[in-house]
Amino acid sequence: MHAQRPGSVTPETATHQHNRRVTSFRSRRAALTEAQQEVWERLWPSLGRPALDDSGTATALDTHAWFGRPAESGRALVCEIGCGTGTSTLAMALAEPEIDVIAVEVYRRGLAQLLSAVDRTGVTNIRMVRGDGVDVLEQLVAPGALTGVRVFFPDPWPKSRHHKRRLLQPETMALIAERLRPGGVLHAATDHAGYAEQIAAAGDAEPRLRRARPGEQLPISVARPATKYESKAREAGSAVTELLWVRRP
Repeated sequence: MHAQRPGSVTPETATHQHNRRVTSFRSRRAALTEAQQEVWERLWPSLGRPALDDSGTATALDTHAWFGRPAESGRALVCEIGCGTGTSTLAMALAEPEIDVIAVEVYRRGLAQLLSAVDRTGVTNIRMVRGDGVDVLEQLVAPGALTGVRVFFPDPWPKSRHHKRRLLQPETMALIAERLRPGGVLHAATDHAGYAEQIAAAGDAEPRLRRARPGEQLPISVARPATKYESKAREAGSAVTELLWVRRP
């Protein structure tokens, strides 16, 4: 994990603050490059925020003010949990400029890479939250506020004793369903067969969600660009499973 800045959340502090549950991420440390640090200092204060402050307190998002959109604009809002370095985030935001995206990631290095890409491209519909995705959904996002939730390649925690750390459990599915508006979409993808089965079972068991029908018109795109990680997984023979649910009325 990276050196902690004021107001940031690390896996260590997040675990300390929220020992009521296990977290779904691993500890990492990696320094920013000089260029990334410059972009971070310049843009993070306006485009990013921590999920929780140093005392573990959360302040709900005012997305209209943060994106600079009038409340009556009616723009769709998507939350991507675990955006990594932001490859999919950036490509999908550029393809859908009419949709605002909140990218959630624990690791500062990944957010710094996305922030640098935002700086290069000038895209205006991405904001970033550093912290645990469950904290963001529980404490920062209002019920029915989201048009979409994206979870691409969450850590599969392949060992049986670690399965409790997987993000997409029934409790999280229920939380996502509550945060989606009617007709909103949950889009998950994984290259781990066992995790795909668990995700499918959890999503199908959630009464507020139903599987998206083939060819169904959805309010957000579900076309993902292939990331380097995904390409390597395919080359290694791992099939990628796409899972789509729609929030019932």
